[in-house]
Amino acid sequence: MTGSGRHRVGFRCDAGVGSGVGHLVRCVALAEELCARGVEVVFLGQVRGSAWALAQLEKRGLPLVDAPPAPDRLAALARELRLAAVVLDSYALPAETGAALRRAGLAVLAIADGDPLGQQADLYLDQNLGAERRHGPGTGVRWLAGARFALLRDRVRRCARTPRRDRLPHVLCFFGGTDSAGVAPAWARALLATGEPFRGTVISPAPFDAGDLITVIPPTDRLPELMAGADLVVTAAGSAIWELLYLGVPTALSWVADNQLSGYGELVGRGVAAGLGGEPDARAVAALARLLADPAAREEHGRRGSGLIDGRGRERVADALLALLQTL
Repeated sequence: MTGSGRHRVGFRCDAGVGSGVGHLVRCVALAEELCARGVEVVFLGQVRGSAWALAQLEKRGLPLVDAPPAPDRLAALARELRLAAVVLDSYALPAETGAALRRAGLAVLAIADGDPLGQQADLYLDQNLGAERRHGPGTGVRWLAGARFALLRDRVRRCARTPRRDRLPHVLCFFGGTDSAGVAPAWARALLATGEPFRGTVISPAPFDAGDLITVIPPTDRLPELMAGADLVVTAAGSAIWELLYLGVPTALSWVADNQLSGYGELVGRGVAAGLGGEPDARAVAALARLLADPAAREEHGRRGSGLIDGRGRERVADALLALLQTL
């Protein structure tokens, strides 16, 4: 493995009620790997309305510096902080951001979910399933593409599947760290509408009454353990899906943003997750009822997905980034 304590790397990402926490979580995973190699890390951005997201940085001793929106000002800040590289992970950054950082002499790694949205970078990462087909050698830029580059946190990599032994299936339902689309209550009602016996845990930053079968809890650091112990997870096709595939947990997917649609189609099309559609309607209720009633069908989804993520994606990304720095 390549590593050097001489480098400092910045992560430009935000987290909050409106933007969710997926960008920050996958950046934290890469930051853990870089820190383990002696690289200094600083986060550049804002965390708004999510104490849980802010705690992810504080508990790891990862500093957070407010980032100016203008690309040239961000580049000046990066120079002031003596950064050698900046990782960009945001859909909302001005398209000129990567170019401004490169003009200032910094290496840029842009994390994208399909379209890089005009960002210039020395290296691109798309960890989505099937991305290797979209970003082949003929694109003219260097991509780290596909699920072999999935970024997983330490806590997830230390987990192992621990399915329950009682007869009632346990369902975990969550939609990111903030449920930015506010859909958790509707999906809880969909689970109840199946009429099938189960016990459920729904993660929601806003408490609500879900009846006796479902316990509603706030965002928690115990999410990896809760995932590993579930018989079925109901969630969106966001960044948490890579953690679920790694753990081999049966998963039923929806989507809450247009940029999740391609990932949803790929995952459901391969049969590694069950598809619920975009709304908790009658068809989704019927699909959930089938999964709750048929343990073998549930486990087949988990079995198909369990070999796709080996947990070493962040090591491959760190190798590529540090090798890039050695050439500059």
